[in-house]
Amino acid sequence: MGFKALDYSVSVIAIKKKEELLGMTCAWAMQVDYDKMVCLLGAQSQTGKALEVGDILGISVLNKKQKDYAIKFGEGHSKEGNKFLDIKYIQKETALLLPNSTRMMICKVEEIFHLKGIEEDSLIYVKIIEKEENGEDFLHYSDL
Repeated sequence: MGFKALDYSVSVIAIKKKEELLGMTCAWAMQVDYDKMVCLLGAQSQTGKALEVGDILGISVLNKKQKDYAIKFGEGHSKEGNKFLDIKYIQKETALLLPNSTRMMICKVEEIFHLKGIEEDSLIYVKIIEKEENGEDFLHYSDL
C-alpha cells in the first residue's frame, strides 16, 4: 500500500449523509487530546468531500480480524457502489459504526483544515462524543 515509515492503526470513517451511506478507510488518524482526534482524508475521498463542520460521523478502529473491511472501504469510491452491502453496521444518528471493532467512536466534526502543501486533502478535527472499547488487537497499516 505504499510508504510505511510509521505504523498506524486502520480505521473506517463512515456517515449517512442525505440518505447516502459513505465510508472510507483511514490510516492517518491520531488522538490529540482526551476527546479530540485529527484524521487526514485524501482529496479523492467522496466521504471526505461530503463532510462539513457539525456532521456526526462514526470512526471504527479495526481489529486484526477486520482486514477485509480495510480493503473493502479502501477500494473505490462510495458514489461508485454501496460499500456497506452485505456488511452489518450500527447507525447512531448519522454515525455508522462497524460492530466488534477495537474502538467505536461517534464524533462531531469541529473543523476542517487544508494545510499548505496538501491543500487538496482535508485534515478533519473531531470531538469524540461517545466511545466503546473492545479488547481485540488493533489492525495496523503494516498488516495490509
